[in-house]
Amino acid sequence: MFLAEFSKQGAHDNGEFFTPPSIVQTIVNVIEPDHGVIFDPACGSGGMFVQSSHFIEDAGQDTMKRVTFYGHEKNETTARLAQINLAVHGLQGTIRAGNEAITYYKDPHELVGKCDFVMANPPFNVDEVDADKIKGDKRLPFGLPGVNKAKKVSNANYLWLSYFYSYLNEAGRAGVVMSSQASSAGRDEATVRQKLVETGAVDVMIDIRGNFFYTRTVPCQLWFFDRAKEKDETRRDYLLMLDARSVFRKVSRAVCDFSPEQQKNIAAIVWLYRGQPDRFLRLVESYLTHAIADGEAAMVPLGAFSAALERLVALTEPFAKLKRENDPLGEPWAEFSSAHTTVTKDIGSFSKEASVQTKAWRDAGRDNDGLNAVRLGLHSLADRCRDLTKQIDLVAKLGARAIDIAVRELDARDSDAWDGGDVNKARKALESTRVDAVEALRLARHFVRQADWLQERFPDAKLRDVEGLVKLVDRATINANDWSLTPGRYVGVAPEELDEDFDFEETLRAIHIDLKGLNEEATELMARIDKNFEELGA
Repeated sequence: MFLAEFSKQGAHDNGEFFTPPSIVQTIVNVIEPDHGVIFDPACGSGGMFVQSSHFIEDAGQDTMKRVTFYGHEKNETTARLAQINLAVHGLQGTIRAGNEAITYYKDPHELVGKCDFVMANPPFNVDEVDADKIKGDKRLPFGLPGVNKAKKVSNANYLWLSYFYSYLNEAGRAGVVMSSQASSAGRDEATVRQKLVETGAVDVMIDIRGNFFYTRTVPCQLWFFDRAKEKDETRRDYLLMLDARSVFRKVSRAVCDFSPEQQKNIAAIVWLYRGQPDRFLRLVESYLTHAIADGEAAMVPLGAFSAALERLVALTEPFAKLKRENDPLGEPWAEFSSAHTTVTKDIGSFSKEASVQTKAWRDAGRDNDGLNAVRLGLHSLADRCRDLTKQIDLVAKLGARAIDIAVRELDARDSDAWDGGDVNKARKALESTRVDAVEALRLARHFVRQADWLQERFPDAKLRDVEGLVKLVDRATINANDWSLTPGRYVGVAPEELDEDFDFEETLRAIHIDLKGLNEEATELMARIDKNFEELGA
């Protein structure tokens, strides 16, 4: 967290941006850096190294026995932070610090052709590199991307891309964050891009929407190289184009990221591209396992909510049933009682459905057909999660409204049938258990929806083109499109998805309840104001 906050303040000048963890994890998931030399020539605070280590450790391996980390960072303070970050995680690496020119004009670790993995988020769109100093550099096998009148490289994006390619050994992989401008840049940059594509090493392109960076709204793209693909006749002429701009979650009003499941789902598409359906199916299976387990586990917070609700009803019912003329509590209490009956019944139905699905899961096959069948069966449980969540929220809101009317309009605190202290405790307990119950239901439904996301798009556990998301593109098609590597140019536009969670009737009802409460508060406030004016003799 400290490193993220530091980078928000400092790493956003001259085209530099702190790399969000979800983007780093996506790069790791695609290139799978689990052995050999890992190099980040713009390493910042070392996040790429740490995430690589997590990937290796998750596979049960010892990072320092599997890999060697090399990095370069122009800012010496940030380089020291990288060393600290590595040390905190029990890691070691060789990180050179100094002027940025070292990276542009020199190979500080002499790693050309030696790297198993290159990971980087280099500065975007730099235009100050001296062209004369890099002529003939062995890291530029495709030539200079373009030189301006001041004898500067017009844009260093393709210097970086050429360097990354050159650092890789014959089976090396690279994952790079790059400006969205680079994938369709023209003139000399297009020539370099064509040569890169013609090697066969360009493997996957991923479009990322704006607002992923903490300090800038710019979109970006992830470029992936796989030099082993150059000699693979079945793969070398194809690229995977993945437009992930519609895949995100909101972290705040100004920042988005990939959720852990979205990161895995993107990786699952790449697994299918690489002919690894077993990994795809294991991920689907893990989602269904979570959904079943979370559905069963939800009974505990649902039970606590039910008990809290019964306690609140028991404490407030004696006062609510007192005889009064023109009782303002009559209708609100009736609504609350009705919602109480409904939610109690729905909790019982949910329990039975969870048991049915648990049994179906135990008896199901773990092949694609079996997983599909279980997933479809879980839709009924997911629907109950959605409906029960609405009922829980509604009964809690109605209960709170009934209490407010009793206290404000009927002076409930003065009644022997009302224990204000116990009622307040019960109200707080209901809200606390409501939060827990709603979250438990959300989790169960969430994992069903993740399985849906994968199997609806890839029903046969095989890669296929999905409009607006992914397309396998051959080199001839790329040639016909000016060698553009912009995924959105190939995958098309995704069909608009309906919000299945939006229920107009329920939303209107909730607004109506809130409006009633606001009107009652406004009436009470006006009465107080009138009384105050009378006392002032106005």
